[in-house]
Amino acid sequence: MSAKSAVPAAPALPVVRARKASRVAAVTAVAGTAVLAVCSPAFAHVSVQPEGTAAKGGYAVIDFKVPNERDDASTTRVEVDFPADHPIASVMPQPMAGWKIEVTKSKLAKPLEMHGQKYDQAVTKVTWTAEDKGIEPGYFQKFPLSVGTLPENTDELVFKAIQTYSNKEIVRWIEVPQKGQDEPENPAPVLALSAATDDHHGSATAQGTAEDAAEETSAKTETTASDDSGAADGSDTTARVLGVVGIVVGAAGVAYGVLAGRRRSTTGTEA
Repeated sequence: MSAKSAVPAAPALPVVRARKASRVAAVTAVAGTAVLAVCSPAFAHVSVQPEGTAAKGGYAVIDFKVPNERDDASTTRVEVDFPADHPIASVMPQPMAGWKIEVTKSKLAKPLEMHGQKYDQAVTKVTWTAEDKGIEPGYFQKFPLSVGTLPENTDELVFKAIQTYSNKEIVRWIEVPQKGQDEPENPAPVLALSAATDDHHGSATAQGTAEDAAEETSAKTETTASDDSGAADGSDTTARVLGVVGIVVGAAGVAYGVLAGRRRSTTGTEA
């Protein structure tokens, strides 16, 4: 037998298996990284959404959603700057337990006109400061505002927000997203505006304004006046009924007295 055919070559199965194992491990690592990226807190940022619709030229209730992105600190302060290029004159925050709310206004170079009235000031910032624990790790908080009137010459409003943690860390959500580009690392909250409505009141949930409060007070006043009038009418009717009853009783008494006198006279004559 020749030397060439003496010992056959050994199969390379261990090498193939090792390569396959390496490829599987690499794919698994990439997939794991993708999952971590999707679940990463960096994708949870401060945002703004309307309750219902936010129509141009109307009022709306909007919620700023603030998630806590830290595992070892709470969110203790939230500042939202209002757009200077599209000023909003009326902003009413909803009371929130455990939070102090401050609305900052500034004088306008050009007054705004709303419902026939001119306003020389507009809201420039709203600040929420925690009086207790704030937003703890693993939680988020909504901060509602009633705003109006919304501008009619833009499709969206950009609100820049600043988030402060209990460990003094500050995150600035101030980068304006651009159409056709990837979302920035710290995007600013953007409110999309819908087409104007005929009544210019926007969402029905935005009716918690001073005008509505005045209408409600007026309605209560009219109801109270109506109730008082009804009570007065009832008292007057009762008095009239009692008067008639008194007259009838009095007349019956007189009649009884006359008849009794006649009977006595008749009895005396017969005797």
